[in-house]
Amino acid sequence: MLASCTGLAAPAGQAQAQPAIDRADRQRLIHLVRQDCGSCHGLRLNGGLGPALTPETLAGKPPAYLEHVILRGLPGTAMPGWQRMLAPDEAAWIAARLLKGFPEE
Repeated sequence: MLASCTGLAAPAGQAQAQPAIDRADRQRLIHLVRQDCGSCHGLRLNGGLGPALTPETLAGKPPAYLEHVILRGLPGTAMPGWQRMLAPDEAAWIAARLLKGFPEE
């Protein structure tokens, strides 16, 4: 699946801009990931029905790929797309935090 999104990654050596998310939205997104995503990926994001979402398990996956999965889901799996509930900048914020270690509520 990664191959289908390789064009979404930033060119080597070029950092992606981090989306600006205000404090209230950050708290809402942290709660959403911990509760809604956590219902499949484990409340500590260490895996469950869905795979773990830890920096170790996501290492090597481009942020743009993760954003795409968050927004569009993964066909043929239980992973739904969240594009009706999340804006692209919110998905980018979530992806960036997952790669660093997702904050607690």
